[in-house]
Amino acid sequence: MKFVTSILNRRAFVALAAASMLPGVMHSAPASAADVTIPIIVKDTTSFYWQIVLAGARKAGKDLGVNVPELGAQAETDVNGQISILENAVAGNPAAVVIAPTEAKALGKPIDEAATKVKIIGIDSGADSKAFTSFLTTDNIQGGRVAADGLAAAIGEANGGKVEGDVALITALPGAGSLEQRAQGFKEQLAAKYPGLKLVADKYADGQATTGLNIATDLITANPNLKGIFASNLIMAQGVGQAIAENSLAGKVGLVGFDSDEKLIKFLNDGVISALVVQDPYRMGYDGIKTALAASKDEKVEANVDTGANLVTKANMKEPKIDALLNPKLD
Repeated sequence: MKFVTSILNRRAFVALAAASMLPGVMHSAPASAADVTIPIIVKDTTSFYWQIVLAGARKAGKDLGVNVPELGAQAETDVNGQISILENAVAGNPAAVVIAPTEAKALGKPIDEAATKVKIIGIDSGADSKAFTSFLTTDNIQGGRVAADGLAAAIGEANGGKVEGDVALITALPGAGSLEQRAQGFKEQLAAKYPGLKLVADKYADGQATTGLNIATDLITANPNLKGIFASNLIMAQGVGQAIAENSLAGKVGLVGFDSDEKLIKFLNDGVISALVVQDPYRMGYDGIKTALAASKDEKVEANVDTGANLVTKANMKEPKIDALLNPKLD
């Protein structure tokens, strides 16, 4: 019953959030909030993952008495859109800015420029900049290692304990700092711990679930010994999961995804997905605003904060800590 309630809450939240999906639209805390503004700029306002980040930021704004405009483009591929949003946010003379950069190289100089005028707090993904006052993120290299361990365990379980065969990696977009780090950790862990697993494909998509579906379908056709796939973000996991389901390969080809939403949780319950590596996006949003407020007052803040990554399987998904990550409070 709790799972059904969570689904309804998510649908209600997404419906209420529909108005926030236009690039650069601001949604502020109540008028009673203190006269302090800290915008948060995410990669994609339409994604459930980023809605969780925004929910954490919104709660921090209420708790701390801070006005928190919620900003972002409608797709992670809109790099220029995010740069424009950052420039406009800085022009409004906020106390600080929290941003999850869409693309490391492209956002480097804009963040450098913004930081000459206001404190910049980074969350989730890095950029080619040393101007962040603080950076809060999952240790994505470790997240990739966790994914490799989860995929190896699933392959072993499906093959009588034998951890061997071909595996593939599908990355949503090239150049995104967090995704490149996940890929790095995944490949390093395969090489270090699982000599029986051969990485036969390392593919980039275009950020669309349909592309992930098509890439995975082609891989399944071309590699009869394919035993597992790591889809390194939520959107790719949706597409690859669909390919596994459509080809009736649940339990035969292991799949590890990254992050969670209603669809991925159902895939996990149904055995289509073997495991999910789940971050704490709510904490990123909440602590991002909290850290930005402290930095704006010239208080000492940590330069780097690891917000954690957890391997979620069907066996542990009902544990209280994991359940809280899968079913975050979005109001």
